[in-house]
Amino acid sequence: CGNTIEEYNIITVAWTGTICSDPAMCYVSIRPERYSHDIIKNNGEFVINLVNSRLTRAADWCGVNSGRKFNKFLQMGLTPIHGSVVKAPLIEEAPVNIECKVNTMMPLGSHNMFIAEIVAVHVNEALFSPKTDAIELQKADLVTYSHGHYYDLGKILGKFGYSVEKK
Repeated sequence: CGNTIEEYNIITVAWTGTICSDPAMCYVSIRPERYSHDIIKNNGEFVINLVNSRLTRAADWCGVNSGRKFNKFLQMGLTPIHGSVVKAPLIEEAPVNIECKVNTMMPLGSHNMFIAEIVAVHVNEALFSPKTDAIELQKADLVTYSHGHYYDLGKILGKFGYSVEKK
């Protein structure tokens, strides 16, 4: 998040997800005391950068250290780059970057939920199939976080509708 180089910050968020297809919308839930909370609240935009196994250590480090004390891009050797719509930085090393504009902030108790419209998506070109030009997200080596642990993703268990598909 952040609209200027001096304000740029990386926040690691566990509470995030898709909430609507049309228009494409997502959310992030952030504690008000977090440094990035007011940056997002004041600027009304942020970027979700998906994490792969190579970025797991940086994601963890950024989640336990505050942008009040550290320039996280410098500390982790990450590259902030300009997006196509929002002023908040994309992380060049991330396989997928999702530019978001906040529509609503909803206080929920310990966290405030920022509901946002997805205004642009950037995907590393290596993730596109040369045959179909479709995104092969399993190539991204993505990780997920659950109850204090990081897990790798990628094993396909089925496709949409496989449970009712005729054989």
